[in-house]
Amino acid sequence: MAVLSLAAACGEATSATTAAPAEDGPATPVALWGAEGGFVTPTVNVLRPPRVVLYADGLVIADASRQLKLTDAETGETVTAMERYLTGQPPTARPSPGAPSVADVPTTVLAVRGKDGKMREVRAEALEQVAEFYPKALLDAKKLMEGLAARADAEGTPYTGPRVRMVAEGVVSAEGKPAPWPAKVPEPDGPADPVWRKDLDGETASAVAKAVPAGQDHARPIFKSASGKVFVLSWRYLLPDE
Repeated sequence: MAVLSLAAACGEATSATTAAPAEDGPATPVALWGAEGGFVTPTVNVLRPPRVVLYADGLVIADASRQLKLTDAETGETVTAMERYLTGQPPTARPSPGAPSVADVPTTVLAVRGKDGKMREVRAEALEQVAEFYPKALLDAKKLMEGLAARADAEGTPYTGPRVRMVAEGVVSAEGKPAPWPAKVPEPDGPADPVWRKDLDGETASAVAKAVPAGQDHARPIFKSASGKVFVLSWRYLLPDE
């Protein structure tokens, strides 16, 4: 993904404005780019964070794994640009007639907090696949947020937090021998249909992060609970507003 400068991405924006007042302090999102649905596993669907969230204090978090701090001016310019791009767009955007049908792909979500303090969200199915059939403003909004993601990846630092979201997905058969259930990690106390989810903090959050090191997405960390059931454990850091 090419690094996109904020000034270029903002296009016509020539003056910065202050982001909408934060209702809950610095953990108030003012702009967002995410995805919903698509042909993904239940675990991915439950754990999937927004691709990019920009908070009122300038904090950018990309994929719940990288973070970057914008200046007040950059934050204001980004919000102003996103407002311009999304104003007038319907909550659910549709491609123009003639667009090919694309199945099993995520719906893009773009959002900005307006001057009234409310988040304006626009959803566009298969935006990447049939981009030429959507309004240019939606593509510009996505491009702007892609630029923030690229900056967070290139210039930012790892994002961590005190709370995590853990998902246990039951498996009927597994390659290799399941490890004993990790100490201090809560076992599923309800049906994993299709997954069991729990948000953790403190000692239990540290325990699951230690048992399943970050970056081991393809290692399929398999554990056997005290009841004899086998689960794949996955987790991610929760965002400040989650």
